[in-house]
Amino acid sequence: MQRFLNIAFLLILLVSGAALVALGGQLVALGGSAWYLLSGIVMVVTAVLGFRRKVLSIRLFWAFLAANLLWALWEVGLDGWALAPRIAMPFCLGLWMLSRSYRSHVGLAEPLPGGKILWRGLGFAAVASVAALFWLDATPPAISDAYGPSPATVQDGEWTAYGNDRGGSRFSPLAQITPANVGNLERIWSFHTGPGPKEGKPSFQANPLKIGDKVYFCTGYNDVIALDAETGKQVWRHRARTDTHGVYGLSCRGVTYYQVPGATGPCSQRIYTATLDARLLAMDAADGRSCAGFGTNGVVSLLEGMTPVEKGYYFVTSPPAIARGKLVLGGWVTDGQHTGEPSGAVRAFDAVTGRFAWAFDIGKPDFHGLPPEGQAFTRGTPNSWAPMSSDDALGLVYVPTGNATPDYFGGHRTANDDKYSSSVVALDSETGAVRWSFQTTHHDLWDYDVPAQPTLVDLPGGIKGLLQPTKRGEIFFLDRATGKPILPVAEKPVPTDGVPGERVAPTQPYSVAFPSFGGPRPTEKGMWGLTPIDQAMCRLRFREARFAGDMTPLSTKQPTLTWPGYLGGVDWGGVSVDPARQLMIVNNNQVANYNRLIPRSEADKMGVKPMTAKHMSDVGGPVAQQGVPYAAHIAPFLSPLAIPCQQPPYGHINAVDLRTGKMVWSRRFGTSRDSGPLTLPTLLPIPMGVPNIGGSVTTRSGLVFIGATQEHAFRAYDVATGRELWRARLPAGGNASPSTYWSSKSGRQFVVIAAGGHGGMLSGESDEIIAYALPKK
Repeated sequence: MQRFLNIAFLLILLVSGAALVALGGQLVALGGSAWYLLSGIVMVVTAVLGFRRKVLSIRLFWAFLAANLLWALWEVGLDGWALAPRIAMPFCLGLWMLSRSYRSHVGLAEPLPGGKILWRGLGFAAVASVAALFWLDATPPAISDAYGPSPATVQDGEWTAYGNDRGGSRFSPLAQITPANVGNLERIWSFHTGPGPKEGKPSFQANPLKIGDKVYFCTGYNDVIALDAETGKQVWRHRARTDTHGVYGLSCRGVTYYQVPGATGPCSQRIYTATLDARLLAMDAADGRSCAGFGTNGVVSLLEGMTPVEKGYYFVTSPPAIARGKLVLGGWVTDGQHTGEPSGAVRAFDAVTGRFAWAFDIGKPDFHGLPPEGQAFTRGTPNSWAPMSSDDALGLVYVPTGNATPDYFGGHRTANDDKYSSSVVALDSETGAVRWSFQTTHHDLWDYDVPAQPTLVDLPGGIKGLLQPTKRGEIFFLDRATGKPILPVAEKPVPTDGVPGERVAPTQPYSVAFPSFGGPRPTEKGMWGLTPIDQAMCRLRFREARFAGDMTPLSTKQPTLTWPGYLGGVDWGGVSVDPARQLMIVNNNQVANYNRLIPRSEADKMGVKPMTAKHMSDVGGPVAQQGVPYAAHIAPFLSPLAIPCQQPPYGHINAVDLRTGKMVWSRRFGTSRDSGPLTLPTLLPIPMGVPNIGGSVTTRSGLVFIGATQEHAFRAYDVATGRELWRARLPAGGNASPSTYWSSKSGRQFVVIAAGGHGGMLSGESDEIIAYALPKK
């Protein structure tokens, strides 16, 4: 048995060394580090000596380990995450060579001096390290059983819109749950939405509303459900019977509430949702029945003026915004398929009757009516799929926009496309006319559509601000009345060497007074892995790629490193604000993409075609981009073990002072418990900071509640310090935005989150919504 183990060990050493020689040689040829080549040579020589039963194999390898440690310290210093792939695997191999089995193999009969102490010490260290992980991962106990104050008004205990208010602040004035007692939170109720449609997997991303004694939310397939806010028991369910055939990604991020002015009786209070098969539905908030006076029996078709629309190319995932009695919405237009995809037109409908009010068609920005018979809204224009915000006092609705289709080539785009894409556009709530626009990315070639709801915030001195988070990791602070920056924005030069037929913007806007949330600039030294082998692969892929910093245009000759990737930065979870403390809470990602343009002739040979209802396409992988000279291959920058090639952390949660723009605190967000190599969970709560998508909530008492991570966890942080105060285990990732509300039945503040997971985040799958509160007095 010992002979078999030693031969197996030497084969592992030989194969690993040969792999490093091959990878290291290629890396050196591209101007990269020579250490991997040298390491591979040492491993191969050591393996040969081992097969020949030479004591020199031990001496050579341990001399190498000493040199390897010095090299690692020279290259990355004392950063534990950076040191791990450089020294852990070689050290483990070296330990086997000190074992009695291997020493006997090379003819060393005498025991290793201090061997028993060494092995027992290493065993103790391993057990202690794992125990320390779980001990350090524990949240502090509550230090008080005292409740905070009850809400001053009924309205303070409601959650009436996506993000709590029409400005998407995600702030609640509730204060019963405090930093001192949050550790006493317990699960009060949970609700399962039940099986979804056979076609497609729903993604449970809803931000629940609470009005009166009911909680309202939608499933990923557009059923709307009302629950008793105290018990979680179902009150009613409106079955949307959405046709999900041919739809990629079943998502609904929330519903919309509206109180009809001066009305009483049926449908005086309404819930609206827009569907994956392009319908706008209105129902009575009391019983879920369709509002017959809205459209046709409670339904308005969103395909009017849009035809023809291919199956699965246009649908709505975000709740409509309410602006001066109108429902305003855009829609998701599938990424990367062809130039003639459905229009990105934004439309408004009367909230009572469902009648069309106006449209903003980027192809015809000065015409706000329905297209004449036989015509349609301009196809292929920038869309708006993220939640919008509104300010009725200013008469404005704030629209975050995406790109003209397709995403990764723009030589065909019109002047209007370039003017309004990847922007926040303020439209007149009454007419749909543009009052101002601010562009976050000029001539976007990287899929940096604006994914997050504009967050409106009022600060002392009469400042009416708008915070616009972006995938780029830049957050722009604007005057929401004029669109002018409140904090400075600088135009900086960026790489401009695009492919033939492309025109690349020479500069891009940067929010220079705020921190950037795209993460550290990728470098060869910053490439990561679990072992020197996959780290060498990532270093080689980095050297093979084209990278001249952020905003590097894509190429056909080699992959381009796009940093940050399409996950952000900041995605649709957006930011929350604490207006009393004048803080902005940001959860961000630090994962790049590895993208390439594919010449049309090559794409045709590969069989890359636009999607159809029978052959669905993801937003990644090969995308056809039919109608322009290039298809594209879009992918996250991952190692062969399916972990990011960049060094951890991959996610942070942060607080920024809105007065100064300075970072107040920043923490690694999430542990590796539910993620790991080859998408397998490590089960270890290593605080590495993981990818995340979802939003946060702040409260007057000084708490931040957030799920969002790959880890199946729901957390509470102290807003002033960033200290984690409470955590609850979820059945899947809480990749949604939580809500908090007051229940008068028990006199308690509740916190509720949809814990449905997210397919793209590999964070599990569930149909459960869960509510937490303090124990009853």
